[in-house]
Amino acid sequence: MKTFLEFEKPIAEIEGKIEELRHITDAGELNIADEVSRLQTKVDKLLRDTYRGLTPAQKVQVARHPNRPHALDYIQALITEFQPLAGDRAFAEDRAIIGGLGRFQDWSVVVIGQEKGNDTESRIRHNFGMAKPEGYRKAQRLLDLADRFHLPVITFIDTAGAYPGVASEERGVAEAIAKSIESCLKVQVPLVSVVIGEGGSGGAIGIAVANRVLMLEHSIYSVISPEGCASILWRSSAQSQEAAAALKLTAQDLKQLGVIDGVIEEPVGGAHRFPDQAFRAVGDAIGSALAGLVELDGKTLRGKRREKFLAIGQNLG
Repeated sequence: MKTFLEFEKPIAEIEGKIEELRHITDAGELNIADEVSRLQTKVDKLLRDTYRGLTPAQKVQVARHPNRPHALDYIQALITEFQPLAGDRAFAEDRAIIGGLGRFQDWSVVVIGQEKGNDTESRIRHNFGMAKPEGYRKAQRLLDLADRFHLPVITFIDTAGAYPGVASEERGVAEAIAKSIESCLKVQVPLVSVVIGEGGSGGAIGIAVANRVLMLEHSIYSVISPEGCASILWRSSAQSQEAAAALKLTAQDLKQLGVIDGVIEEPVGGAHRFPDQAFRAVGDAIGSALAGLVELDGKTLRGKRREKFLAIGQNLG
């Protein structure tokens, strides 16, 4: 069942009429096929016009769309022979971060992704994609494994942020994220990250310090959520639309600022409407990125990655 966002109401109404027409058995003089075709053309135009002019606040809604493909969907579509690896070898298994070994195109790779879940049960199981310290320590273990066996790393970013609960703080979530960032900076293998939905705060960057950072067209990447920013600056989340615009959290803004390396075009209407097209686009982008990195030696990869992130600070400063 399709879920429509607030700004998609005109599209929802027309698509509702199309469904009604398709269930009509006796239409009298009305040519059902012609009418459906006419309405579908109208829907396609509305989708193109709507998604061409999305505001930052609307992009936030699309990035959080409940039907948007998540990390496990991309892994299933793009990674063959995937073997998940569990646990941080210290405390517990954190299902908010999925990781393991697999094959991408012609390469054996290590894959790490933040998984939000797609229904009530799976969202609770994956803690809505908000990892605890053990999740980031598992990511460190997988990065070390990739470095030891000279395997490229692919990460899928999709989280509102690290889990901020008391137990998470007690177990050192800030230190775990910092160590995870350090592990990303240390490895001497190609590292490609893709923001597929919501890239929130340190929870996102913990596994996104990569040689190539890519974003889907309607994903977001920010130091804080628009609601959190508005609550701090205006003492009310009602100003979240203004905050979304000020944060420069869209893929287009971040590419212009030099924070990311590329924007992956989504199907008209977003990745949630045509996931197979989104999978192909992401696969092609990752393949192109890896092809340009696998020929470099380890020290060069590590050095260029460090220079890239130092340059971001200098350019924005």
